[in-house]
Formats: sequence, C-alpha cells, structure tokens
Amino acid sequence: MAVPSHTMAPSRFQKAILDWFDEHGRTNLPWQQDITPYRVWVSEIMLQQTQVSTVIPYYLRFMESFPTVQTLAEATTDEVLHHWTGLGYYARARNLHKSAQRVSRELDGEFPSSVEDLCELPGIGRSTAGAISAIAFKDRAAILDGNVKRVLARFSATEGWPGKAEVLSRLWALAEDYTPKHRIADYTQAIMDLGATVCTRSSPSCTQCPLSNNCLAYHQGNVLKYPGKKPKKTIPVKTCCFLMIKNEAGELMLEQNPPSGLWGGLWVLPQCENIDQIAEACHTLGVRPMQQTPLPIKRHTFSHFHLDYQPVEITISTSAHNVLKVAEGRNQLWYNLKNPLSLGMPAPIKALLDSAANKEH
Repeated sequence: MAVPSHTMAPSRFQKAILDWFDEHGRTNLPWQQDITPYRVWVSEIMLQQTQVSTVIPYYLRFMESFPTVQTLAEATTDEVLHHWTGLGYYARARNLHKSAQRVSRELDGEFPSSVEDLCELPGIGRSTAGAISAIAFKDRAAILDGNVKRVLARFSATEGWPGKAEVLSRLWALAEDYTPKHRIADYTQAIMDLGATVCTRSSPSCTQCPLSNNCLAYHQGNVLKYPGKKPKKTIPVKTCCFLMIKNEAGELMLEQNPPSGLWGGLWVLPQCENIDQIAEACHTLGVRPMQQTPLPIKRHTFSHFHLDYQPVEITISTSAHNVLKVAEGRNQLWYNLKNPLSLGMPAPIKALLDSAANKEH
C-alpha cells in the first residue's frame, strides 16, 4: 500500500469524520441536550483534563444546583467548590464562578459568541472558546483539546511534544485548515469523539478509524509515537501531617485556604511539616493536645509533585475547644461529622472526614 500524503483535502477530511459521526458519534451526553452557551461552557470546563465518564455525574449535579449563569453567579464560592469536590484542578471552579459573575453583571447574562471575546473571560482559552463558539453559536471556530491534538498529530505525523510552541503552532494550523463552515457543531463533537473513543492514547482502534487510509502514523506503523511525550522530570515528593483535631463534641477543626494557590479557597485540615511540629502547630491554633494517634501515611499525586501525608488524630483538652483562636488570615470552624456542612474540600481531606465519620457509627 502506498504511503499517503497528509495533505488530504479538507472537504474529504471533514466528510470522513462527519460520516463516521453520523453512525458512531455520541449524541446522548447531558450537555448535548438543550444546548445553550452556558451548558456548553460548563461542560467544556469540566472536561478539561477529565474524562467524560467522570464528568457526567458532576455535570448533572452542578446543573441541578446552578441551572443558569445567574444562579451560578449568585452562589457562594463554598457552594461552587463543594460541587467540584473530587473533580480536581480547582482553579477551574474558581474561574467558572468569576466568569459567571462577569457574564451576569457586566454582559447582562449573555455570553459573547466570538473566540476573542470568550477568551477575555477567566479560565477560557483558545480551544475552549472555539468549542463554545462552534457548538453553542454554530460559528466557524477551530478547537485543539487533547483528543484533537492526538488525532491531528498522528494523522499528519507531526513530531514533538505539543507543549512546545512550534509543535502547537503546526497543530493549530492543521485544526484551522480542516475546520468546516457547515455542520460546525457536529464536526467539533465528532473530532473530539474520534480522539476519545477510537484514536485513544494507548490502544487506538485504527481499523475502525475513518482517517486510517490517509493517516501517516498508521502507515508508518508507529501510531503510539505521536503525539510526542512530555520530557520526563523526576517528580518531587513533599511531606506533611494533617491534624485531625477533635473536640469533646466529636467535631474536627477545619480551616480555609487563601483564595489562590494550591487547593485555593478549599477547606482543609490544619497541617504541619512533621510530627515534631504538632505541639507548636496546636499552640498556634489555640488548642492543647491531650492525646495524638498517627495514622498510616497516604499519597496524593498532583500534576507536579507527590504529597505524602500522615493523618494524626488529636484529642484536645475539654477546656480548650471553645477557644478557637483565629490566627491572622485564617478562616476556621468546627466541622460536625454527623451533620456536615456543604463545603468545598480536596478529595484527600473529604476521604479522611468520611473515614472519621464512619468510625463514629
């Protein structure tokens, strides 16, 4: 079989993908029903770096609580982050909330339709803006999410890691060339679906792919070479202790992180670097530890480091628990395990609280 050229006519490329989509594409996803710019936007933000199967239950709960951009704008940050707990990459939720407030207050609740104007909103980049513009407004706009990068890199045998500017630029040029003027919403969903269900990262179903006859990587026999991998770095390991400080009522002390930074705005257990610092940390918090029990060390992996954390159960003196000493910059509360508040918290903290609640039963 002759090796094809990747200069497949855009019209043929588009037809191949749309014909495949008409037969195999996903059309029953929650955000594909009752399409509005708001519903598309929320789904696209949630789908950043997160799989469809994970997103669906979060999306449904989010839409039930915040059915319009106005209801989201009026919600508290805690309410928004609570609905995001476990989904990760919490800056997405904070930016979602900020954008909703801007659209509601400054744009009369109407989303802009152009890629350029959408990119002015917090948390919306070029690809997400393209998806909103194409799917919600039916405007011609290219996208280049992770799935589309993989399809185009393999199809054209574009070498190199897409995190590099020159590689990304080549892929954007291809994305722009192949984006049609007609059926733009279907095409946008189709090329994302193709990457998610056929041109997958580790086990692509090349024989099922409508582009395989013209895919350079497939004809070279080295599909998994594309896209190029991110250069490997040794991921550092950080350690800490999470202090599960319990008062006589069985409540645990929580404190809220500052709005920005790691786990920004989320409620967490107080922490210190190691067990030797527990006494000093408790003194700063205004409590007197009576007994402490270290629990097994656990690991949580972020994109750029591992966190090995040791939970330590601490009971405090009965005379101290009402003296919740609010240190400067800290927002603290006692968390009732039997009657929990709706707070935004990271998955590891929620797991520790759930485990503590189960012990109470």
